[in-house]
Amino acid sequence: VLCLWTTMAEIPGEEQDPFAETQKIKTVAGRQDAYRAQAQNRTLSPERADPFANETPAEGVRQYKDVMEEEELNRETKDLLKEIEKKKQEESTLDEPKRKKGRWDQGGDAKPAPSNWEATPQASAVGASNASRWDTPGGGAQWAETPGAVDLNDTPGGAAGRSRWDETPGAADSSMETPDPSATFGETPTPSVKPKVGRSRWDETPAADVGSTPAPMPTPSVDATPRGTPMGAPMTPGATPLGMTGLPGAMMSTPMGMTPDFTKMTPEQLQAYRLDREADERNRPLLDDELDAMLPKSGYEIVPPPPDYAPARKTVMSTPTPTPGSTPLYQIPEDRPKDSYGIPLASGLAEDDDMPYVKPEDYSYFAPLLKGEGDDDLSPEEAKERKIMKLLLKIKNGTPPMRKTALKMITDQARSFGPGPLFNQILPLLMSSTLEDQERHLLVKVIDRVLYKLDDAVRPYVHKILVVIEPLLIDEDYFARVEGREIISNLAKAAGLPTMIATMRPDIDHADEYVRNTTARAFAVVASALGIPSLLNFLQAVCNSKKSWQARHTGIKIVQQIAILMGCAILPHLKRMVEIIAPGLNDEQQKVRTITALALAAMAEAAHPYGIEAFDPVLRPLWKGICEHRGKGLAAFLKTIGYIIPLMDAEHANYYTREVMIILIREFSTPDEEMKKIVLKVVKQCVGTDGVEAQYIREDILPPFFRNFWVVRMAQDRRNYRQLVDTTVEIAHKVGGAEVIGRVVEDLKDQSEPYRKMVMETIDKIITDLGVADIDSRLEEQIIDGIVYAFQEQTSDDTTVMLNGFGTIVNSLGVRCKPYLSQIA
Repeated sequence: VLCLWTTMAEIPGEEQDPFAETQKIKTVAGRQDAYRAQAQNRTLSPERADPFANETPAEGVRQYKDVMEEEELNRETKDLLKEIEKKKQEESTLDEPKRKKGRWDQGGDAKPAPSNWEATPQASAVGASNASRWDTPGGGAQWAETPGAVDLNDTPGGAAGRSRWDETPGAADSSMETPDPSATFGETPTPSVKPKVGRSRWDETPAADVGSTPAPMPTPSVDATPRGTPMGAPMTPGATPLGMTGLPGAMMSTPMGMTPDFTKMTPEQLQAYRLDREADERNRPLLDDELDAMLPKSGYEIVPPPPDYAPARKTVMSTPTPTPGSTPLYQIPEDRPKDSYGIPLASGLAEDDDMPYVKPEDYSYFAPLLKGEGDDDLSPEEAKERKIMKLLLKIKNGTPPMRKTALKMITDQARSFGPGPLFNQILPLLMSSTLEDQERHLLVKVIDRVLYKLDDAVRPYVHKILVVIEPLLIDEDYFARVEGREIISNLAKAAGLPTMIATMRPDIDHADEYVRNTTARAFAVVASALGIPSLLNFLQAVCNSKKSWQARHTGIKIVQQIAILMGCAILPHLKRMVEIIAPGLNDEQQKVRTITALALAAMAEAAHPYGIEAFDPVLRPLWKGICEHRGKGLAAFLKTIGYIIPLMDAEHANYYTREVMIILIREFSTPDEEMKKIVLKVVKQCVGTDGVEAQYIREDILPPFFRNFWVVRMAQDRRNYRQLVDTTVEIAHKVGGAEVIGRVVEDLKDQSEPYRKMVMETIDKIITDLGVADIDSRLEEQIIDGIVYAFQEQTSDDTTVMLNGFGTIVNSLGVRCKPYLSQIA
């Protein structure tokens, strides 16, 4: 039973809930990754002055100039901190501090550099500023030797250069002495001369002499390390002193007369006694001598304990065992009234029976409502804020009828409430880390309704709203992204293009990449709402910025997001947009070149099958780039070419395919999974283009393609698995189904089940698209044999791929399957 229990206990996750991972986390912040969680780090900026208002802004209100100066200061601060950190790293790697070498650091015949241990007194006198407490002083170390035992005048080599490290530890034998380093090399020592060598604490272990009187020891200096345990110091922990009760260490030891009888103690008592003694030894108070050795004698003051201080330490052995008569029985505690805890009721709104429940995490937002104060003693502004707070609480936590009424009321009275009180309470709620999906949806709906009513009065609060809404544009939930785009679109229509540009301009070259990313997506939404032509001049100025590469990067990303968001609607402006970002292909920054290529790929994908004339200025830089770049840069350039080639006519597509295929075949063997995915995508696009000949594909592409991609490892990554199947099917459309099936049919008997599934799915799709007309009898036998083996050998519960492939092949072969029915059955 014990073995079975041990085996079950070793099973990982046996006590864990198997459905814990499938349960959806309610809060929005709980399911976000580290990148999206950066939205919680942004702060709501103060309201800004409306530059297009008729009246002059107040003196204390932030203006565009103030915001730009703050952003410039933040960017310079961040760059300076990066430079300081980089300089520290360089100094730590290149100029590492030289540690003091010891006698064990010498290796081989290499001549070690002189260390502080071997420094002569003269050298120490000269370099007094670099002296250390480990250096050997001229008059002998205070802790090195016994006083009176050294006569430096009798040293054969003279007083200079002698140190306690020069002699080899051991017995006082002349044959064991180390020759004086100051003597001439090659000189034979005279055996008859026995210099008087001072004894050091490193020479030999002194014999314990209990009856002898200890010799007086020098007073140690503050910064010196004592050589041994003085008589005034405590004894070694764990030993019971014999007859030495007068020593200070005896207070922590067990006296002879009170030693417990271990023969009468149970194992549990012995264990408790050992733990008690170990705790005593570890936690004993430090003595004055030990504190003097660790801390300087000056600069500290001994504070006496309070008169009534009595340290009471309850040890394990001193705890008495309770007897049945003395053990008190459990008594049920009396119920305390709710008011005695000092915590308000759950709703905190006892006087309003129609108010919803207030969650504990919402106390900080709805704290004024929890005080239970009436509205009579409030000022008009406070009463307005209190009313808005009640409406928001009903919308957030109320029932559907209560929510509907509150939403209608806050929408109708938006003008009377004003943008300031409304957004100052709605936006902090949206920034809460405990917000749930439904609550966020309701609050976003409130903002949408309020924006329609406030119109241009929202201009001072545009940046506040964007800080809260921009993270929705990169949310993993599709409906959240749609809501975010709708809010920003309505905001742009209400505030106007000049206000949107003036508000988001400081974030274009922000030091944080997360802010630049969300700002680019927000600009794309503004372009879709107000029209692409209204932003082109601004984008041209941003993409040609000489001051900041971050601004160029963000401007090009805006063009990319416009193409992704609007699709073929960019066709009337395609040529101008390509001209705006074309210089980015030759930018000095690698990130700018990469995002330029990705933006061109997005525009080519959106314009397909039109617009090849607009890409003429970038063809030459693209072909030059695939020959010069590697890694992510090459992947971006290949992706762009893969989307531009299908726009060409047949003759040019054939020529450019042959040119780019040299680079693609070289990248077939890359170990980078992301590069493999892009290469497969480009191969599929090039092969599917009109003008690419089947003979060229069969001779030049198929052999390296199957050799590098049709391996077991490709079936492990789901993204590459899908891309490989689609590319292989596209190749089969050009060279014929039998040609491709004949190369993979033997893999139906592979040992790897995921790989067999990938082969079965590929054959299924090829036969579904092309039929079995070109499959001969030999290949037919191989297919039937392979699918029967793969069907029998499957072990996983997911049998969909095998069943679908089996049914497709049998139905396509029709009567040709008749000879194999007995084998299938």
